[in-house]
Formats: sequence, C-alpha cells, structure tokens
Amino acid sequence: MLAVWLGNRRLTVKVNLSPPEPGAGEALIKVLLAGICATDLELVRGYYPFVGILGHEFVGEIIAAPGNNQLEGRRVVGEINLVCGNCPACSSGRSHHCQNRTVLGIVGKDGAFAEFLTLPVKNLHTVPESIPDEWAVFCEPLAAALEILEQVHILPSHSVLVIGAGRLGQLIARAIALAGCELAVVTRWDAQIDLLAKAGVPSIKEKDISPGTWDVVIEATGSPDGFKIAREAVRAKGIIILKSTYKGNLELNISSLVVDEITLVGSRCGPFSPALHLLQSKQVDPTPLISNRYPLSRAIEAFELAAQPGVFKVLLDPAE
Repeated sequence: MLAVWLGNRRLTVKVNLSPPEPGAGEALIKVLLAGICATDLELVRGYYPFVGILGHEFVGEIIAAPGNNQLEGRRVVGEINLVCGNCPACSSGRSHHCQNRTVLGIVGKDGAFAEFLTLPVKNLHTVPESIPDEWAVFCEPLAAALEILEQVHILPSHSVLVIGAGRLGQLIARAIALAGCELAVVTRWDAQIDLLAKAGVPSIKEKDISPGTWDVVIEATGSPDGFKIAREAVRAKGIIILKSTYKGNLELNISSLVVDEITLVGSRCGPFSPALHLLQSKQVDPTPLISNRYPLSRAIEAFELAAQPGVFKVLLDPAE
C-alpha cells in the first residue's frame, strides 16, 4: 500500500505498507480523495509527536465492513475521533473529548494519506450521490467551521470578524454568512479577497479594523499573532473563538480579559450531517478553494506547495 508517513518530523512516501485490517465494528475504506490542512502542516513542524500515516480529511468507498456487509460500496466521509464510549466524557455526551480517544492521522491512528484506511462504522456518513468527491472531501473542515454555530448563538444583529482567510477561514466565512450577521474577514492576499468576493463576503485589511467594536471575533490564522489582533478587535463582554492549533505557546494578558469580561471559546471538530446538507444543497461551494491536485505518489511536492503563503486546499488522489 502507498502511504504518506511522518516520522521524526520528516515526510516520506512508503510504497510497501500492508493495508490495514478492519477491527470489530470497523470498515475498510478505499480513499478516493484526501485534503492537506493546516494541522497536517503543523504536525510536520512538530505540533504533536505523531508517528504514522498523516491525513484526516477524506472521502472514500467502503470496501469491507465485517458484520455490516450492506455498507460495502457506499461512498463515505468520516468523523476523525475514535472514542471508547465508556469514560466520563463519553457518558456525558462529550465523546469528542473522550479521555481515551485516538484521532485519525493526528493521535495514535493511521490516517487518510494512503490508499486505504479503517474507521469505526459509527464514525461514517454516507455521501449523497449528488455530491462529487471534490466537494465531499471538504466535509470535515466544513463541519469544523459549523461547530462555531453550535457553540455560539450568532444573531443577525451581531458583528462578526474572522481573522485568517486561509483554508479554514474561507469555510468559516461561508458558514457564518448563513447567519445573516454583519461579517468581515481580515485578508492579506489578493487571492483571499477574490475568493471571498465571489462568495459575497466582505474583506478588510488589519489596519482598517475598528478596535474594541466587534461582538464576535473568530481567530483562524494558525499563528500566535492572530490572537493579538482578535483581542484588540473584540468589544468588552465580547467573544473570541479560537480555531488555530500550532506548535508553541501564547502569551496572554489575563487581567485585561478579566476586566473586559471576554469569553474565550475553543472550537475543534463539528457536525457532519449539517455539513453534508450544505454541500448537497449547494449553499456552500468549496471547489474554488482547490489550489491543486496531486497523485499520492507526489505527496512531498503537494506538502511543499500547501506550505506556501496564499495557497488554499491541496488534494491528494491515490488513484492517479
């Protein structure tokens, strides 16, 4: 099996790995397309000491599902957290924070940058026939964007600022726009502005942010610098939603957060069913975000491109 392997912060393409064997309650999935995201790039930089096959954004076809043969042949996307179902977090409905979880391509579980992967059947969502692979591969990051709307009740009267107009920031902007609020996205590159304009989303430059005026600020830069901008932009008693994960620490002025009564909300994985609905109904078209597509065998080149400023989604195709 061909796969992209990370070890000692070094990527290699391995050609002779054995395909994974599905365990009890799992399915063997042939990967049709996979997407490189900022978390994958941060893992290469040492964000978390993962060793194995990278990748967690994918669309695939079920090849085998022992005990669930009726599922074979279905196109699916998959939730990335593998949970125990028994710990206090799982028992209280917080399974995404399972104390014993592994995470596809991130923590203790080989991922999607391979010809095949395995996931529990309960993690899988069938992709409607009307959604092409190039759309379906965006389901996981779109779900992560929609998690914001699950966590914070954004009203049409709210002013919302998204800081970061990269891969995730673009999807967040498209999801938040559906709330009908006053929305703007901080941009740095002309390509970011163009993509937002095509989606009907206004953009502004950092220098034009009115300090202390925004009800909700979403930080999705993938950099510690983003929080400083968010903190300056949010109003007293406002909300900062944190989407970035990166290697390193962040210095905070806790006193100012307390005095201004700022709410910080960490935001990670999100709901797949609403994401599939938005894709099927074409309320969100993610395909303008595709910068390039590479065969899995050329994954190293794909990662080099994905790491360049101004590049959006780079896809890997095991079949090419």
